[in-house]
Amino acid sequence: MEKEITAIKNDFCALGKFISEWFKTSFTIHNAFFIVKVFIVLLLILIAFKILKKLIKNIPEDKLSDERRSILQRLVRYCFYFAVVVYVLSLFGIKLSAIWGAAGIAGVALGFAAQTSVSNLISGLFIVSEKSLRLGDTIIINGITGVVDAISLLSVRVHTYDNQMVRIPNSSIINSLLTNNSYNSYRRLLINVSVAYESDLAFALETLKKAPALCPTARTDPVPNAWIEAFEDSGIKLTLVIWFDNPDFITVKNETFIAIKKVFDEAKIEIPYNKIVVHNA
Repeated sequence: MEKEITAIKNDFCALGKFISEWFKTSFTIHNAFFIVKVFIVLLLILIAFKILKKLIKNIPEDKLSDERRSILQRLVRYCFYFAVVVYVLSLFGIKLSAIWGAAGIAGVALGFAAQTSVSNLISGLFIVSEKSLRLGDTIIINGITGVVDAISLLSVRVHTYDNQMVRIPNSSIINSLLTNNSYNSYRRLLINVSVAYESDLAFALETLKKAPALCPTARTDPVPNAWIEAFEDSGIKLTLVIWFDNPDFITVKNETFIAIKKVFDEAKIEIPYNKIVVHNA
C-alpha cells in the first residue's frame, strides 16, 4: 500500500515538474502578447458582427421586409463564421491559396452535384429582389395552396390548410406559375348561380344585385356587380362579383351564399336542381 502511495506521489511530482518547465519555456512575454492580440481580434470581429445584426434589426419595416431582413442576417452570420475560420487558420500558417487550390479540385467533382443548390440559391435571390412573396402570404403553386412561413435562399416553406408543412425549392417557384392571393390587400369573389328558363331575367338580375347589401363584411369599393353569364342545359347562369379584404374570405363567402338564397326565396325565384319524379303504375 505504501509503495502505491509513493508511486502516485512521484507521478504528481513529475506532472508538476513538466507543467512548470512548460511554463518556463513556452509562456513567454511574446506568447502572452500574442494571445492577447488574438483575443482582441476575435473580440473586434464579434463586436462588428453584433453591431451589424443590431443595425439590420433596427431598419424600419417599410424599408426592409421581414423576409429580406432574415436573409440579410443569415448572410452576415455566414460572413462572421468565415472571417473567424480564416483568421484562425492564418494563426497556424495555413494560406488561403492552398485551400482554394484544394477546393478547386474538389469543386470540379462536386459541381455537377451542386447544380440544383446553385439554381435554388440564384432563384432565391430573384424571389427576394422581386418582392413577390412575403411572410404570411397565401400562395398557390403546382396545385399546392399554403401560407408562407419562411423564405430562405434555397426554398420557401409553407403550411397548408391541413397544417402540413411543404418545402418548395426556389427554382420551382421561378419556373412555375405562382398565384399570390395576399399580394394585394383585397380581391374579388366570383359566384355563379342559375335560374330557371321560365324566370324573368331582368328581375332575376336585379334581385341578385341586392345580395351584397346583406353581406356586412363585403367591401363597397369597388362596387359589386352582376351579369348574365351563359345559357346552360338546366338553367341560365348568372354571375355575382363581390370584393372583400383578404382576411375575410371565408366570412364573405358564407355571407354571400346565404344572401343569394335569401333574396331569391323572397322574390320566389327558383334555382334549378336535379329532380327525380316517380309515377305510380
